[in-house]
Formats: sequence, structure tokens, C-alpha cells
Amino acid sequence: MLPWNHLPFNEEMKKKFSNMNPNDIDKYVQNMISNMFPKDMDGMLNPQEWLKGVQSFTNDQPSSHKESNLNVIVFETHDFVFLRIPIKEDHWLREIKIFHTSHEAIIEHIPSPGDKHIFKLPAAVRKKGAVANYKEEVLEIRIPRSVQTQISEIEIQED
Repeated sequence: MLPWNHLPFNEEMKKKFSNMNPNDIDKYVQNMISNMFPKDMDGMLNPQEWLKGVQSFTNDQPSSHKESNLNVIVFETHDFVFLRIPIKEDHWLREIKIFHTSHEAIIEHIPSPGDKHIFKLPAAVRKKGAVANYKEEVLEIRIPRSVQTQISEIEIQED
């Protein structure tokens, strides 16, 4: 529950917000989404279907980049990003190739030669300093987080 009495609303607004039903909020959001599209597109595009399509597009990866069959755990701490990969067969350690960019980890040649798995990292990481250790059938990759974020201002030019 939100602390409505600490927000700068009058009493009438406080009552409205405190009496809101989550279903009403959902209906309002759905209505706003349906109003985003022109009326002549009504038969061509259902907002619900459009949202499902956007969600499936962001979740889909090419078939050569499936993560699920490796059961990789990716997490971050204050200083590092970790990947933990269960190693099911000893020969995987000889065949595996590990690469990374500032935002992705790439695991190649496991479980089969030619396989490629790309994992989005939860934070930007440094180019150097990554370490991989194998212990108790788990390969743990530790990559230092990048602490320096470069921000560039973009100027607006008038025509």
C-alpha cells in the first residue's frame, strides 16, 4: 500500500487512489493501449495480440542460441557478474570456448561442437580480468563489473 497521506494530493484524490481496484487499473491500461491505435486499424491489429507479439519477440532467441539446455545461472554482485554452468561431461571442459562483450557472455561448443549460447549480462563488465574456475562439476565464470559509465550529451539542432 502506498503512503498516500505523504503525497501532495488533496483529500478527494487520496480517497480515489485508496479505493482503486486493481482490475479497474488493468481495464484503464488496456483501454489506453487500445486508444493508441487508429480506428481504421481495429480489424488488423488487436492490442492484446500486439503486446503478446512484442513479448514473444523480446523473449525469442535464434535456435542456435538456446540457454535453457545448459541451465546457466547468471547473477551480479556489487563488484562482479557471475555465470555458473553445470558441467555434465568431463570432455566439455576441453571443448568449451568462453567469450564476452561488455553486455553479453558467449559460450561455444557445449553440449555439442558448433553450439553457441549467448547470455545477456545484468550489468556492464570490464574487458579484462575475467576468471573461470571449475569445482564440484560447476564452471564458475567471474567477470569484473565496469564501474565507469561514460555519458555523452546529445545536442539538439534546430533547422
